[in-house]
Amino acid sequence: MRNRHHRFGKATAGLAIATLAVFGATAHAQDSNKKSQSPALDNISLWVGGYYTNNDTNIGGKTSYLNTSGNVNLEKDLDFKKHKTVPRVRLDFLIGEHQGFSFDYYEVNRSHSKTLEENVEFLGQPIDAAAEARGNLKFTFGSAAYKWWFGTGDDVFGLGLGAAYYKVHASVYGSATINDETAASGATANESAWAPNLQIGWRHAFNEQWRMYFNASGVKKNGGELNGHIFDAALGVEYFPWQNVGIGAEYAYTKIKLNQDKRQYNLDLDMKLNGPAAYIRFRF
Repeated sequence: MRNRHHRFGKATAGLAIATLAVFGATAHAQDSNKKSQSPALDNISLWVGGYYTNNDTNIGGKTSYLNTSGNVNLEKDLDFKKHKTVPRVRLDFLIGEHQGFSFDYYEVNRSHSKTLEENVEFLGQPIDAAAEARGNLKFTFGSAAYKWWFGTGDDVFGLGLGAAYYKVHASVYGSATINDETAASGATANESAWAPNLQIGWRHAFNEQWRMYFNASGVKKNGGELNGHIFDAALGVEYFPWQNVGIGAEYAYTKIKLNQDKRQYNLDLDMKLNGPAAYIRFRF
């Protein structure tokens, strides 16, 4: 699965670079279309930055004593930091004046260790109290959608349909030394899936330098080895002190609720992310 993830990441990066090269070369030829194209849209738009998230994460199926919800909470039970900077990249480009493609990619990668004071049962495997426990969570998300934009004035509204890829790697391991003997236990899960992706958007241009936008997307999958839903929304502003380069700031919210069905256990991931994000913006 690691090779598959690596290939997916390389393919996404390669697609972004190829897109910039091809459409950057044709940007001047499309300048004549901008007269009827909304000033809120660009032929090519690229966001590169980070999402400073406030996290609330539950993973696993069961615990013995930690709480009554039946989950291991990474922030409360394993002392994971509540804040994390998540790198994120978006790419939009137009085909003509009102249609185009939209891509989004981010990865939440977190790990931490602590000495347990209570027994934990993760995916049916006990991890003893007083053990040195280590938790890991890596969530990867990428989406691609074909998008239609409606309007030619300062305001445009978008609707996108596409597909999303997501992957969850979660594990909790514990080790304890008693009378010079070391015992270890733990469990891990590694699963990925594809699902339909629906997107909506709004763009407003105040002038050539200032813009405002809203993005929202949803993924829902019924059945399969990793099912559930993912919702993401962001409200932001952009400032372009130069023609092709600027900065963007937004406030985003992400809700991820997934379940991996197994006969002996269920892996549940319930993660909420929210916080500000900042980007370097490129437009052509």
